[in-house]
Amino acid sequence: MKRVHVQYFALLREQARRAEEAVETAADTPAALYRELAARHGFTLPAERARVALGGEFAAWDAPLRDGARLAFIPPFAGG
Repeated sequence: MKRVHVQYFALLREQARRAEEAVETAADTPAALYRELAARHGFTLPAERARVALGGEFAAWDAPLRDGARLAFIPPFAGG
């Protein structure tokens, strides 16, 4: 198990009912963690429509997830 820190933005923050949380997980990638969190929080946004950042930089969904990682799940932004 690893402990990671997750930040949520926009729709995901609303659905998780929090802006961030510490999570214990056996997930090996951000994609696996997103699936786990989607089931827990009821996310309606498919992962392919969001971006993931690891350590403050955009990363691939299949990047290795390490203990102590800081992730952000970022949905598409709309603006006007």
